[in-house]
Amino acid sequence: MMADPLRGKRLVILGLARQGRALARFAAGVGAEVVVSDLRPPEALAEEMAALADLNVEFVLGEHPPSLLEGTDVLALSGGVPLTAPIVVAAQERNITLTNDSLEFARRAPAPLVGITGSAGKTTTTALAGAIGRASGRRTWVGGNIGNPLIEKLGEIAAEDLIILELSSFQLELWDRSPAIAAILNITPNHLDRHGTMAAYSAAKASIVHHQRADDVAILGADDPGAMALAELAPGRLRTYSARQPVDDGAYVAAGQIWLAGDGVRKPVLSVDQIPLRGPHNVLNVLAAVTVADSAGIGPAAIQDGVAQFESVAHRLEPVATIDGVQYVNDSIATAPERALAALAAFDEPLVLLAGGRDKNMVWDEWAEQVSRRVRHVVLFGSLGPLLEKLLEAQPSPPPHTRVEALAEAVDAAHAIAQPGDIVLLSPGGTSYDAYRDFEERGEQFRRLVRALATEKEQV
Repeated sequence: MMADPLRGKRLVILGLARQGRALARFAAGVGAEVVVSDLRPPEALAEEMAALADLNVEFVLGEHPPSLLEGTDVLALSGGVPLTAPIVVAAQERNITLTNDSLEFARRAPAPLVGITGSAGKTTTTALAGAIGRASGRRTWVGGNIGNPLIEKLGEIAAEDLIILELSSFQLELWDRSPAIAAILNITPNHLDRHGTMAAYSAAKASIVHHQRADDVAILGADDPGAMALAELAPGRLRTYSARQPVDDGAYVAAGQIWLAGDGVRKPVLSVDQIPLRGPHNVLNVLAAVTVADSAGIGPAAIQDGVAQFESVAHRLEPVATIDGVQYVNDSIATAPERALAALAAFDEPLVLLAGGRDKNMVWDEWAEQVSRRVRHVVLFGSLGPLLEKLLEAQPSPPPHTRVEALAEAVDAAHAIAQPGDIVLLSPGGTSYDAYRDFEERGEQFRRLVRALATEKEQV
């Protein structure tokens, strides 16, 4: 077996969040000299450091000093580290190779990759494609910008498996390769604080098709001008999908049915009424997932089953909308602090957390500790709010927090607080019974409130 390319290299990883930890564990395992640096101080990273305690990893915390680059071969960036960061600029001036965990996974993936990106809908589409893959009976791995980093699972993945990655512009801006099947759902203004211009943002997204080969497949949202503007970059088969009109190669809606076209054949796949997700944007997500699945050789029966099974994801880390660069996520299912902690662990982005509801005599100490470390701002609501506020204020470094009475006030407060790149996460930790019939009714109310904000934005 050939030695891994990182063996014997000095790898500096910026960021000790989920992606950084996963890459550190992998790299140490293949014989790299691993250094992890995070701007947070050691006292804020005790758990993260403990997770790597069994490895020979050096920690440089509280700063990214220039000395980090001495003797460094590779610099790995977590999602929150921009290319304009001084340490990254200095690395580029020294011709140090830049990478991230998703790229290192892609370089070693034993099976062809499916990659999905877009300004909106990529999480839902990726999860849908994963559900369809599983419904086909094929072992399916879903990762990238969703779930746990797949670099942790490299040894378990086989050549016949299906790998589906959600890829952000932050990840893609470093990629020097493209997935064999790559989908760009849409490109609308987003993360301009990070990329600076729409051209730079679009170029980062375009990496998902820019390096494809002649036998690869590119899938573009035909109803989105930003996505279609990249059509000329695709060197292989170009497929599209549309909710407005038929397409020659891809998926579309006609007479209330989703159809697949390709190789001169058109066939109905499922009725629009069978889609369990609400809203026209989710019809587009299904169309994209259907085109991805068909491109991966999955038949109509599995597509139908996968879409139908996707209903169970409602209220479980469910993306609702993106407004002004802020993503709103519905995790109303979290009716215990452990569930809420699991939700926090699913994100690397800054969080504005909506927490509260009604207590059921749960232990909240670990929740308060982790929220104080992880969350940028907490909005507390419901009958549980005063208790949680007291626990947070007792922490050594209490997070900024706002207390209101009802969920509607909490959503308004979060909207005012959130900044581009943030996640507004409804993961209450308490039950819904102080105000709602069940967690589903609470989640539906959250959806309505967020969609009303989106509508207001469109009308401005």
